[in-house]
Amino acid sequence: MAGGLSVQQSLSGKSWRLRELDDQLISDIRRKAGVDEIVARMLAARGIAPEEAEAVLNPTLRHFFPDPSSFQDMDKAASVIWDAVEAGKVLAVFADYDVDGATSAAQLIRYFRALKHSLLLYVPDRVEEGYGPSADAFARLHEQGAEFVITVDCGAAAHEPLKAAAEMGLSVVVIDHHLMSADLPPALAIVNPNRPDDTSGCGHMAAAGVTFILLAALNREGRRRGQFTGTEEPDILSLADLSALGTLCDVVALKGINRAIVSQGLKVMRNWTHPGLKALAEVGGLTSDPSVYHLGFLLGPRINAGGRVGRADLGARLLSSDDPAECADIASELDALNAERKQIEADVLDAAQAQIMAAGETDAPLLIARGEGWHPGVVGIVAGRLKERFGRPAIVIGTENGIGKGSGRSVSGVDLGSAIAAAKADGVLMAGGGHPMAAGLTVEESRIDELQTYLTERLQPEWEASHDARSLMLDAILTPSGASVELAERIMAAAPFGQGFPEPRFVMPYVRIAYAERVGADHVRFSLSDDSGQRVNGIIFRQADRPIGEALLGNTGTRWHAAGRLKLDEWRGNRRVQFHLEDLAAAD
Repeated sequence: MAGGLSVQQSLSGKSWRLRELDDQLISDIRRKAGVDEIVARMLAARGIAPEEAEAVLNPTLRHFFPDPSSFQDMDKAASVIWDAVEAGKVLAVFADYDVDGATSAAQLIRYFRALKHSLLLYVPDRVEEGYGPSADAFARLHEQGAEFVITVDCGAAAHEPLKAAAEMGLSVVVIDHHLMSADLPPALAIVNPNRPDDTSGCGHMAAAGVTFILLAALNREGRRRGQFTGTEEPDILSLADLSALGTLCDVVALKGINRAIVSQGLKVMRNWTHPGLKALAEVGGLTSDPSVYHLGFLLGPRINAGGRVGRADLGARLLSSDDPAECADIASELDALNAERKQIEADVLDAAQAQIMAAGETDAPLLIARGEGWHPGVVGIVAGRLKERFGRPAIVIGTENGIGKGSGRSVSGVDLGSAIAAAKADGVLMAGGGHPMAAGLTVEESRIDELQTYLTERLQPEWEASHDARSLMLDAILTPSGASVELAERIMAAAPFGQGFPEPRFVMPYVRIAYAERVGADHVRFSLSDDSGQRVNGIIFRQADRPIGEALLGNTGTRWHAAGRLKLDEWRGNRRVQFHLEDLAAAD
């Protein structure tokens, strides 16, 4: 590493790398975008070309919005949906139970409400029904009078259920983004940027984003048919906040259209025009303008709580309701369910960590933990926690009556979704699929060991080749005196940050721990100082009882290299900079 720093193994077990960047590229970005060197370095490190820099820093829907027709079947979907509306058919939306599904469903419900056309809503129960459509679910919708169903965030691999729907006379359009094969299930239209024959180049989108594009296609088709003569067409920009929430919570890359949706959606959300979002913010204690953090860690988890441990349709109902009283009731229920989810999650996490430590396989390219009765609504979150702690892909499986339902989270460079799809294709799994970074599965309990062997062998080459991707990448060297409010403000001007466009990470070399104290359950607040006595205050979360937290609290006078991010902390009208520590490495 430059600057005399060399970190091969930090306290979290990682090597550190300072990004190597072309000085001419940085200079060109500075000139084209009119930014300082720190921001130019950050953009260069994220693969942004000089001519793209200004658009990335100020993302607009006008600049990034794709032609809806570039999506395979998008025009067909818009046409057959309008056919159904004009024929007076009863429409229904079938949504997944997570935030992406809820926000997709809410967009459609609100859009058709503007057309004076109501939609039935169906969200499957995670425990009783599992992921995606089923023949029984379609039968229930049919019994309720549904004639036309739009599936969102699911359906792309539902061959048998869609066949059953066709046999009972249900017309179906699929709006999805999950990985799928070239063997298309029977439907009137399948809109999925991850279709093998799709040419949109938007495979990084969440379902909430694809649904947002569908609304534009519906408006265009409605104009072509003269549907808006004498009346205003639905304002899809007003739904950008819902699309942004689904996009962020599905942890897709914040590039291109995703970046524009999140940026514009945050601006729309500031007005709190949707009562459900406003009620959710109130129960969550949000009093400032919403940020990426608030959507991902305050609003999103509460919406997800309904699908994880409560009633699966609560999130979609909340986000589509215009009744403030109903929204307040649902938001309170979701808040209580979220607290319940946290306790269930903590219990499963403790058991899963103990199981992995006892097995002594923490160096394996894939970790799998299993437990009888582990709640399927929290296994994905626990897999994410294990991935964070051990720095490698993790799958957590809850078993019951001989069947295991699990969820996995991966690391950069290791495509877990494709491995799960291969395991299903080879008959190791009953069901499974997902994305490179996340996947779900159903497996016979007796075959979990076989699954672990299969996935380990398949992922081993990717794991070994992804060492650079798993290194802690550092954008620049920073001193405590350089950690200013002004620098933090310049960085935040480049927001939104997220998957694929992370906040810049700095290393503060040769610092000492001036003081440290435990705060909350397992956080540590501290101050770092350099040899000149300059200080910066900071905090690290959920690490008090782990090596980094123990090193901080030990306060031995040892010099450290500290890696983390700069944040703006506001308290009683005062703004100050805070260093959010991620890792420590011994300097002496």
